[in-house]
Amino acid sequence: MTGNIDSVAKEIAADFAVLQRDIAHLTESLRKFLDHRAQTAGAQVSDAAEGVKEKIAEAAGDARKGAESAGEEIAASIGRNPLTAILIALGLGLFVGLISRSRG
Repeated sequence: MTGNIDSVAKEIAADFAVLQRDIAHLTESLRKFLDHRAQTAGAQVSDAAEGVKEKIAEAAGDARKGAESAGEEIAASIGRNPLTAILIALGLGLFVGLISRSRG
């Protein structure tokens, strides 16, 4: 009977050793999987950030071109109608002066 208990104990110990190895392999596989997923997610975030950066640069370039075009149009308008430009500037100056005057 003691031999039977010893053999069962040895089988249980062997099963636990196999189970321990399986858990170690599973843990390592899970670590590798999570590392891979983290790298993939990092690459996706990096790609998305690069895309946003390119779109912002493109939008800034478009805005700069629009501002330059508007400035050129204003300069041309002033060149065509200098008296009107002077009267508009005078009116705006008076308006801003009246608004900013203290109410004392």
